[in-house]
Amino acid sequence: MAMGRAHVSTHQLVAGRYRLLEIVQRETNRICWYAEDLGAGEISRPCLVTRTGLPPGAPEDERRAAARLLRTSEAMALLCPGRIAAVVDAVEEPGTLWTVNEWIDGTPLAELLAEQGTFNYVRAARIALGLLDVLDAAHTEGITHGELSPGQVFVREDQTVVVTGYGLAGATLAPRLTAPAYASPEQARDQRIGPAADLWTLGALLYTMVEGRPPFRDRGRPETTLKAVDRLPLRTPVRAGPLTQVVQGLLRKDSRERLNRTVVREALTRALSGAGEAAATAVPAPRLRGVYAAVRPGGPAWHRRTMVAGTALALVTVTVAVLAVTQGLPGGDPGGDAADAPAPPPASAATPGDGTGPDSPAPSGPPAPTRAPSPAPGATSPPSAPPPSAPATALPPGFQRYRAPEGFSVALPEDFERLDTDRQGDLAYRVVFGADGDERTLAVTYSARVGPDPVAVWRDDVEPDLRRYGGYRRIGGIRATTYQGREAADMEWTADTGGTRVHTFGRGFLLGGGEGFSLRWTTPDADWRDRPNQEALRTFLRTFRPGSV
Repeated sequence: MAMGRAHVSTHQLVAGRYRLLEIVQRETNRICWYAEDLGAGEISRPCLVTRTGLPPGAPEDERRAAARLLRTSEAMALLCPGRIAAVVDAVEEPGTLWTVNEWIDGTPLAELLAEQGTFNYVRAARIALGLLDVLDAAHTEGITHGELSPGQVFVREDQTVVVTGYGLAGATLAPRLTAPAYASPEQARDQRIGPAADLWTLGALLYTMVEGRPPFRDRGRPETTLKAVDRLPLRTPVRAGPLTQVVQGLLRKDSRERLNRTVVREALTRALSGAGEAAATAVPAPRLRGVYAAVRPGGPAWHRRTMVAGTALALVTVTVAVLAVTQGLPGGDPGGDAADAPAPPPASAATPGDGTGPDSPAPSGPPAPTRAPSPAPGATSPPSAPPPSAPATALPPGFQRYRAPEGFSVALPEDFERLDTDRQGDLAYRVVFGADGDERTLAVTYSARVGPDPVAVWRDDVEPDLRRYGGYRRIGGIRATTYQGREAADMEWTADTGGTRVHTFGRGFLLGGGEGFSLRWTTPDADWRDRPNQEALRTFLRTFRPGSV
């Protein structure tokens, strides 16, 4: 485990090797980035870099924080293999602790809650049981987490959890370093804590999952939030159903009166067995499958690679198809949610963001949540955008700028040409580029009728159709970001097509005035991390210039 001092700016790397690409989440006193490790050999690798603010103190306090974090996380990784995020580095600078985790194959609970608002009690109980397994193992060995929050819990697609943040509590004199709204009352009083503090936070997480808000809101200043946790009465949960008593029993102010782990486990298990597994994993019926099938091109001329590029007609054409059915018009629908940081794609894409960050190489990463979000092993990561001063004509060798009659332009490999054009009247079109003998494709889609939320379009309109294809698997979460200063959303996935496992990264973004574009880059999955493919993706995203019909 390496330790050193790090200063980060737009021109420097954390510890000289970790390039920060995209903010994954923010909590009080904590920011988490999707990043790439440029010191991991020839191929850069995705990682999760977290900056935690430390209270003013002596330098030895900072060294103690890093050493304790490394020591505790190593112990927990042995106790709960696969359930604790591996810490590969800890870096200190005055007032700041940087933690570097291997990329996590899951989506932060905070992101899931932001996207979905509330969970049904069955899903909440399943996630809580996963957390209780980790807490059980830790408490048996006398280890208290003390910093648990929605940002420290990552949820995989199978609803199992991965926990980060072990070792932060007790590393400094502060009662709670991050997310004070999830602190226990004894932490708020700056008292010595033990396993009961983690059980309080488990109750607070359960409350948040079913109610859509924490039991005590963040009041802007940590000391004010902590005072509210200690003194204000609990708002009675109204959506917890059979979990109501266990939530209230965990959120008792007096730690001696809280439910113990055995009682909590029995209550959560009872909630699951009473409702059945189906309720927890139920997915809303896809709204667009019939519509999509009606507009998807077919016939012997439909090239296999074109089919891959058009699997979901990107963000645009699918939603326009809805308009075609409901209003008698052809069309499309990408949308966007702005992120706070430069915009690299998810786990696997190389993403120049909005033209404000340095151009960086794309790492490989694991299939995740997205994010996530979350990449997973085998996914690649996005690069940042070049500085505004970088000339648009500075292309890598072997690329040339293509100007489409539709109005957009992009730099393509010299042997790429149009493979297919699909137009839905004047409201939407899709152009697929590729080359003979080359399995890779780039699809560019435009819509004149754009919905307001690209994350929702990927999730609710596009993904249900993707699930129809063999071996479909999303990598990470669907990630709100920015691109060229515009609202955007990224999604990445793999699927089996024509006997080949393919890997796709897609970005949809808004132009304003109801217009939007999406870009989608597809390669054989086995070749996804190859440098030429990542360089191509970076180049597409860096050089694309939108136009309208």
